[in-house]
Amino acid sequence: MIRIKNLTKKFGDFVAVNQLNFEVSPGDIVGFLGPNGAGKSTTMKMITGFLEPSSGSVEIHDLNIIKHPIKAKKLLGYLPEGAPAYGDMTVAQFLTFIAQVRGLTGKYKKERLAAVVKQVELEQVLDRQIDNLSKGFKRRVGLAQAILHDPKVLILDEPTDGLDPNQKHQVRKLIQNLSKDKIVIVSTHILEEVSAVCNRAVIIASGEKLFDGTPEELEQKSKFNQAVTIEFEGTPPDFSQLRLAPGVIDMIEQSSSVVTLVAHESYDSLFPQIFDMVQTHNWSVKAMYLEKGKLDDVFRQITQTQSMEVA
Repeated sequence: MIRIKNLTKKFGDFVAVNQLNFEVSPGDIVGFLGPNGAGKSTTMKMITGFLEPSSGSVEIHDLNIIKHPIKAKKLLGYLPEGAPAYGDMTVAQFLTFIAQVRGLTGKYKKERLAAVVKQVELEQVLDRQIDNLSKGFKRRVGLAQAILHDPKVLILDEPTDGLDPNQKHQVRKLIQNLSKDKIVIVSTHILEEVSAVCNRAVIIASGEKLFDGTPEELEQKSKFNQAVTIEFEGTPPDFSQLRLAPGVIDMIEQSSSVVTLVAHESYDSLFPQIFDMVQTHNWSVKAMYLEKGKLDDVFRQITQTQSMEVA
């Protein structure tokens, strides 16, 4: 369990994080979201003990990170932004060094090194200096050091930054597998990562928490949730009358042959009546489907509202 209580960080007169409160339990994968300058990295540095809060507290499995730093940090794996490492070391040397720092010895150390190298697919670069690696491989080395000691809590700042689509998929699957008996907090600006990996999303802006719930609950805040999209086949018909259908509050023409109808919040689903209209007019349709909601739409709505209130 992670307990964050009234967490606040000030730099002079600037409040980077303001009275932040939330708890995370084993099995949770939390997507920690916010625009640039929202206070995400500052919060993660306080959770991991790299920064001392101005006020408030962080507890890792009932251990206060400031009062019991050594015991608490033994439970943590941390991939910071930029994944700093000793560039003149080879990957094998660096991971062996981290294993020793973490107190791993003997057979267990060898087993963990072999398992992590395989998990993160670093076999081909073990003998290369870290400075000579691509950004993607450096990121994977950073992830490897974070999970090497099999921590109970993983704090990952932009874990897929610099990875190609196949590598992103692999790292996301790895995070999901690791989370079965761990707490994972993933700071990211990639909203698709929240849908793909996380079972919970926390959004902050200007240092304050604005949302805490499931990705599905976040999607439901989108005006596109339960919207109906129609893709017409061939020459598009005059579909302007769809705008007048009961329950439609907006019609967005994505292209000359694709239109999205946004439902009034009082309507559970526009789909049946729109489907009836399509059949009545005998329109040729390639596809017709309900939208789940767009996370980027909700993210902008929530964070821009906060920015305007602060301004």
